[in-house]
This record gives sequence, structure tokens and C-alpha cells, in this order.
Amino acid sequence: MQATSTVTTRPAAANGHPKGLYVLFMTEMWERFSFYGMRALLSLYMGKALLFDKALTSRFYGNYTSLVYLTPLLGGYLADRYLGNRRSILIGGLLMALGQFCLFGSASLYVPGQPAAGAAQTWLFFLGLGLLIFGNGSFKPNISSMVGTLYPAGDKRIDTAYTIFYMGINIGAFLAPLVCGYLGDTDNPADFRWGFLAAGLGMLLGITTFELFKHRYVVDAAGAPLGARPERQVAAAPVVPLTPDAPVRSETLAAPAPATGITAGRLLALAALFAAVYAAIAWYMGGDWFGALVFSAMLVVPLVVLADASLTPREKEKIYVIFILSFFVIFFWGAYEQAGASLTFFADEQTDRQLGSYTMPASYFQSAPALFVITLAPLFAVLWTALGRRGLEPSSPLKMAFGLLLLGLGYLIIAFGVHGVAPTTKVSMFWLVAMYLFHVFGELCLSPIGLALVNKLSPARFASLLMAVWFLATAAGNKLAGVLSGLYPERGKPAPYFLGFEISSLYAFFLIFVALSVAASLLLFLIQRRLTRMMNEPAAA
Repeated sequence: MQATSTVTTRPAAANGHPKGLYVLFMTEMWERFSFYGMRALLSLYMGKALLFDKALTSRFYGNYTSLVYLTPLLGGYLADRYLGNRRSILIGGLLMALGQFCLFGSASLYVPGQPAAGAAQTWLFFLGLGLLIFGNGSFKPNISSMVGTLYPAGDKRIDTAYTIFYMGINIGAFLAPLVCGYLGDTDNPADFRWGFLAAGLGMLLGITTFELFKHRYVVDAAGAPLGARPERQVAAAPVVPLTPDAPVRSETLAAPAPATGITAGRLLALAALFAAVYAAIAWYMGGDWFGALVFSAMLVVPLVVLADASLTPREKEKIYVIFILSFFVIFFWGAYEQAGASLTFFADEQTDRQLGSYTMPASYFQSAPALFVITLAPLFAVLWTALGRRGLEPSSPLKMAFGLLLLGLGYLIIAFGVHGVAPTTKVSMFWLVAMYLFHVFGELCLSPIGLALVNKLSPARFASLLMAVWFLATAAGNKLAGVLSGLYPERGKPAPYFLGFEISSLYAFFLIFVALSVAASLLLFLIQRRLTRMMNEPAAA
């Protein structure tokens, strides 16, 4: 049955960005405030309130942060086929707010000196994490993919739009550790609850912003609403206004949801393959079922997308680029996401945090990368634009190769800072801050570029699902981050080993990330020209 609707909107400024971008900006800013506020406290809460050791804390941290980026596969699929972006964002936001309030309840049950194992405190903690995981899966791929749909196909403003959107992410990420850390990261573990409460309230602010302004501003170039349920997606037919000041009105007809070209036989074969890969990886990882889920999904899900018979050869070639670059993203986030785990241990235990008579909370350091992004993102946007005008702008794969190299240089800096330092000696905070600066240089060459690339290369009917695949690579990187964080040398415990090498000092630990990042960078440098040709982008000079 066909339905008719009328949408009224005001056109965006000719040379600016649609106002819907700033609605999505504010929504994502508050969601990231919620996420990073909780993350700033997560490892500290597990260690100081739940009394987990570093290895167990790292394992749970890796499981949580990887699953947060795995569930967008489900959220992206449900949005593309059934729910639409708008409804998915609302459901995800409400689930995440409830999850934060469960963490608040868990921390409110803290009893000094008593392990929480088996108690209501622990169950509320894991329930909160579960709600956050599924809520993020519904929220994250949909709001990210909506940014690109605000613009007509081929609009050159899309790269800049994602950079602006990325600044919203980082404003939230900057404020969150300061606010939630101030409230929760004190000498009293009972105060963690106030940090979790602030994170929950931030999530409610984000979803309220979206609900208040989505109908007026989150529309396409013709004024039709974006992100409706698939059966209500519309093809706008603009009606010319009678006067120059009259609003643009679009009357629209319903269109059917996109059809899938994946046969039942192919799905069964892929399900059997997934089960076999999952069992093999779980056995290899010693029964780490969560890790096996993430890594097996990373291997099999791309085959699910490529099994769709409706894909043209040209579409498949572009999707191959997304998958290849996703592989390199795993190594980037595996090193970068030490911020919430091993680097938090380092800030808490071996960084001199004294500023006169004031001792800075360890969680505050997690604001440093976001502050650098806010400061430097406009400069990078200007740089890419200036190079583009001269025909010198690097291709997206080349930018990402530089990003990995800069990440490795950051770890080389901090490795130098701790070389020969005794485990009981605290080092200047300069080394940690300098490392984060280089990490941000790398991030700005990789993360917003990758988001824009997925938007540009994805067939429209797979936009949310392929954005979810991109986040799946982030999930694998976060799980890898947890595994590698578990190698952090801890006094009083046997030194861990990595690929046959003993990790007996922080110097050796940080060199792991130098080696992984630089090796991935060099490999991407070697193949970036081929990837650029597959994308139909001009190759770098």
C-alpha cells in the first residue's frame, strides 16, 4: 500500500552545511560523552572496586570494547531492513542510558575491602555492560551513516562534514574524562557511582537533542526525512514554492525495502563456515569465546556481503577496498585503544601526576587525545583542502598508511621515556602527553578518512551494514588491545611472553606497538597505489 506524506523544511545555505549535520553533531557529542566518561573509569573501577587484577581487567576491557563495535553488525542490518536509522538511534540511546544507570547501581553497592564476585554489585556491572554493548550496536552505525545521506551523491563537502562530525565526537570525549573523572576518580572507590551517573545523564541529553530536532533538520537535499523505516523510505518530488520565502515542500510516495540477493543456500554455507571458524579460534584462544566471536566475525562477515548476487563487479571492487583497509584498521586500534587499559595503568602507577600540591586523576589523561583532535582537526581539514587545490592531496589509503606510521612513532617516544627506568620510579607526564599527540596525528590521518571512505564506496542499499563492517574492524582492534594490554608487566608476577619474546619491562611492552604499527604501515604503503586505482581516486604524486 502506498502512503503520501508532506515534509516542510528550510534549505541549507548554499555554501555551508545542512543544519542536520549539527543535530547529528550534538547527538553524537553527548553519546561520546557518555561512552568515554564510562571508559575513563572502567579499568579503574574493575581494579579498585571489583578488585580484579590487571590481566583480568584487560580481558574484560577488551571483551567490552570489542563487543561494543561488534554489535553494529546487528544494528546496521536491522536498520537497513526493518527499523530505519531514526528508530535505531532512539532504541540504542535508551539502552545505553539504562546501562549507565546499572553501572551507577553497581558502584552504589560497593563495600570497602570486599571482593564483589558473585554479589549483586557484579551482576549489575555486567548487566550494565551488556545494555551498553547492544545499545551502541543500534546507535553507532546509524548515526554515522546518516551524515553522508544529508548530501547529494558526489558532493565534495562530505569529507569536511565527517571531519566536523568527528570534532563532535571528540568534544564529548574531551569533556567526559574531566567531568566523570572529577566525580568518580577520587581516593574513595565509592565515588565511581557519580561518574557513571553523569555518563547516563549525558546519554539522555544526546537522545533528547535528536528527538527534538530530527523532524525539522535531519532531511535530505529535497527536504524528505532521512532514516525512516525502509518500507517508508521515500523518493522526494519537490514542489516549487509560490514565493521566494515560502518553505520547500516535498510530497513523497512509499518505496519497498531493498531486496537481498543472498540465497538461503549461501546463508547456510556461510553459517556452517562461521561455526567452524568460531570453534577453531575459540580452541586456539584457550576458550576465549568472546574473542573468538569477534575474530571469526571479522573473517566471515565480509563473505556474507560479497555473497549477495545483486552486487555488480564495480561495486564488489569498491567493497574489496573497504575490507582490505579494515584489516589495517585492526592494528591501528589495537595499539591506539591502550588508552583505556594499559596506558591507564601506566598513568595511575608510573606517571608523576603532581601539579604543585594537586594530584591529577589518572583518568584525566584520556582527555588529552580528544583535546588534540579538537585543536588539530580544523588544521588537517585546511591542509587536505589546500593540497587538493594543488593536486597534491594524498589518496585515502596513503593518508591511512601515514596514520599507522605516526602511531608507531608515538609509542617509540614513550618507549624512550621509560627505557632503563625502575618499576618504582615515576616518569614525567610529558612522555605520555607527547605520545598521545602523535597518536592524534595518526588518528586524523586514518579515522575520519575511513568513515568518509566507507560512505563514498558503499552501495546505498548496504550503507549501514558496511559501516557496521568498518566498526567490526574496530571491534577486532579493541579485542586485540585487550589481549595486548594483558601483557603489561606487573610486579610480583611472572613476565609474560609475546611471540617468544619476554616482556620484562615497560620498554619491551611499548616496543610491541612500535613493531606492529610500523609493519602495518609499511605494508599499506606498498599496496596503496593499487587500492587507489580500485577506488578510482587520483594516485598521489
